[in-house]
Amino acid sequence: MKKYKMMTCLLLSVLVLSGCESSSSVTENTTETEEVATDNILVGFSQLGAESDWRSANTQSMKDAFSEENGYGLIFNDGQQKQTNQITAIRTFIQQDVDYIVLAPVTESGWDSVLEEAKDANIPVILVDRLVDVSDKSLYQCWVGSDFELEGIKVCQWLHEYTVANEISDEDLHIVDLQGTIGSTAQLGRSRGLNEVAMEYGWDVVALRDADFTQEKGREVMASLLREYDNINVVYCENDNEAIGAIKAIEAAGLVAGKDIANGEIMVLSFDGINEEALQYAREGKIACIGECNPMHGPRVAAMIEMLNRGEEPEKFNYVDEGIFSALPDVTTITVDGEEYAVTAP
Repeated sequence: MKKYKMMTCLLLSVLVLSGCESSSSVTENTTETEEVATDNILVGFSQLGAESDWRSANTQSMKDAFSEENGYGLIFNDGQQKQTNQITAIRTFIQQDVDYIVLAPVTESGWDSVLEEAKDANIPVILVDRLVDVSDKSLYQCWVGSDFELEGIKVCQWLHEYTVANEISDEDLHIVDLQGTIGSTAQLGRSRGLNEVAMEYGWDVVALRDADFTQEKGREVMASLLREYDNINVVYCENDNEAIGAIKAIEAAGLVAGKDIANGEIMVLSFDGINEEALQYAREGKIACIGECNPMHGPRVAAMIEMLNRGEEPEKFNYVDEGIFSALPDVTTITVDGEEYAVTAP
């Protein structure tokens, strides 16, 4: 751990306490050069953006974990969904001589060069939420996040069990997938989960559309799909914000978001379980099932940094535990690869 830090790092740590800063604000505040002594562990955290309630909860978890009270200094950067902003932030962290870089990457590809620069500077990189596709896995120390493909399979298995319980045939399912940010780990995993189960049961996946994990894009895309197709009865939304937007589009079209797909209602499936409006929709049955995605990564990342400081090696991949939520009584448990998961109330 370095003993001396640039004054600009301390100034930026204070800025973190007042909320999310843009990439440009980090750059604009890197002109001071006075050195001060500090025993705190200095962490540079590049968050991909603030596109969803899950992302906001994830950011807050990191800020809480890397507080001065816990022995840290934090330089926070909001990438605003742009990889170029995140790459600039990482290079700034390297110049500021941070002890650790924590990265939540917007997409998986395009990180080799900048992570090589961090490795050359002997700064360990810890990934959160999403992975990176790099040829040299030593460019990052470890990763903390969700098994997104398993999340998708669990929600789809719930759908299968629901159709069995209600005597709905597989060929009667007509599904659209509102995908998240294309190329992100969450999108890739959840899309694979749907594809795998749909192929197993012969479901009709009518269309896949990018809804970018946002409510407004979810509404726009769903409205367009309803104009294009007249047989949609299941909407697989890759996060809660998209699901809220999809429900608003369904209702604006004079249709009903609900469980009775045999009689014209459209079933909405979702992921995250953080947004209170989405949870209320789940209690009402407008969202039939939510695959939990746990955003509280801060304490886990802090524990890994403490391990590294002690000279210990954390596991390369660290998955968080997650459940599955539904207010419908039809399915109480699901089984995936021989493991049983309880379906609980939202």
